Amino acid sequence: MKEPLASQHCVPCRGGVPPLEGKELQDLLERLDGNWKAIDGHHLWKRFDFPDFVTALEFVNRVGEEAEREGHHPDMHLSWGRVDVEIWTHKIDGLTESDFVLAARIDRL
Repeated sequence: MKEPLASQHCVPCRGGVPPLEGKELQDLLERLDGNWKAIDGHHLWKRFDFPDFVTALEFVNRVGEEAEREGHHPDMHLSWGRVDVEIWTHKIDGLTESDFVLAARIDRL
């Protein structure tokens, strides 16, 4: 059995590696909560819904703290009652395993 993604840590990408694709990408996606989407095989996206703005903002702050600990930073779009999160590895302009690790760690929040 594979180690849960949320118990792993992000590994800095130094570039020079190809982005994940095909079966490898699909296998990692299946290990996440079913609401994450791999958009055009380029980035992960998920919408989180909340009852109000303050709760959504608190979530953004918790994600920010986790991102700082992991050294891997998502794009977040805060609106009243929702936060859209996008994750990809900018160094290679695509997805690495660390993107899936961060997504799983965000779900754990």
